[in-house]
Amino acid sequence: MPRLPESIDDLNLLLLTVAKPRIVHRDGIHFQGLRYVSPLLAAYVKEPVVIRCDPRDISEIRVFHKGQYICKAVNPEHASATVSLKDIQAARSARRRQLRGQINERITVVTSSQPTPPSVSGSPPEEPGWKKPKLRTYLEDD
Repeated sequence: MPRLPESIDDLNLLLLTVAKPRIVHRDGIHFQGLRYVSPLLAAYVKEPVVIRCDPRDISEIRVFHKGQYICKAVNPEHASATVSLKDIQAARSARRRQLRGQINERITVVTSSQPTPPSVSGSPPEEPGWKKPKLRTYLEDD
């Protein structure tokens, strides 16, 4: 029969579903565009670690080094709030849609304001059977 965890913290560690490998940087651990810090991470700079987090609340992560639990690292900007992974992904998707719309508006403005290029003399006639040669040729000044 499997043994039950000794404490509620041990049970919480088992229930954390998202596990990702990361490298500890001087300013903390980067995950999902957020930065997580803990004073205990200073000894592990440039070391590979595995982080585990609850996707319903990514304001904090648990950090493991070589299978051993090191610490709980928190995101300073969201330390007092509960932020879910779904909320962050939804906000990013909305921002991407907004930026994509702005880019498309600017493309239409630029293309509508450009004059059509004049036809180049000496170009081959537009015939249905004519193919553009694969070899690129250039006109040279004499």
